[in-house]
Amino acid sequence: MRCVLAGAAALALAAGAVFAEDLKNPLTESESWTDLKFDVVGDVALRDGGPLFEVEAPYRAHDAATVPILISQTDAAQTIDRATVVIDENPAPVAAEFTFGPAMAPLDMELRVRVNQYSNVRVIAETDAGAFMAGRFVKASGGCSAPATRDPSLALASMGEMQLRHFTPEPQLSRPRREAQIMIRHPNYSGLQRDQITQLFITAHFIDALEVWQGEEMLFTMTGGISISENPVFRFAYTDNGAPDFRIRAHDTDGNVFERILPKTGEI
Repeated sequence: MRCVLAGAAALALAAGAVFAEDLKNPLTESESWTDLKFDVVGDVALRDGGPLFEVEAPYRAHDAATVPILISQTDAAQTIDRATVVIDENPAPVAAEFTFGPAMAPLDMELRVRVNQYSNVRVIAETDAGAFMAGRFVKASGGCSAPATRDPSLALASMGEMQLRHFTPEPQLSRPRREAQIMIRHPNYSGLQRDQITQLFITAHFIDALEVWQGEEMLFTMTGGISISENPVFRFAYTDNGAPDFRIRAHDTDGNVFERILPKTGEI
């Protein structure tokens, strides 16, 4: 019995240590960001984003090709209209640029990115009051060159398929905040991956523009790059306007356009 209790205690301590470690990954000094900053934000002064929003990301990523990034607004007094996700050490550091409609406020959004080497992952949020920055330092490597999970022929055959899930809303609200997840089938090739048969580089081919609407109201748009993961997934909270469906439009670098109307059903 003592062995069992000791083992359980050891596991609890280990879990606590991992959790504590995950909290110790603030942004670090970065020469890359010093070089990048003007290209990303120009002369705009960046304020500490801590009072406005938080960024959660693992200290050590389980999979460098699908690193979860959670952006959670902590001060709802301001509206975040735009956000830019930057991964300092990636070959194309600007992972995505988002614009948000009113129904996305206060912002609560998760996406998955590729991290190519140990790097700061920073989010620059824009409001009427100015620009704010927060982020995390993530230990991961090889995310941009990691092999695709599916055979290229299968990946291309299912390209453009979409799935929408809703999670249980808050019943006490008359226009409840709801939580949704959108998954889009697309290989999102980075241009740094090799065909596992020929060992030749696979040409970059990724979603570069995305629009998500509820009825005629825009929820968010994204301009994306090679750092967004394969089969992109976006999970977010929004205020339901009563429209029965989502309208999603994605465009990729090969000129393909994928448009889907997905009903707001399938809550879990």
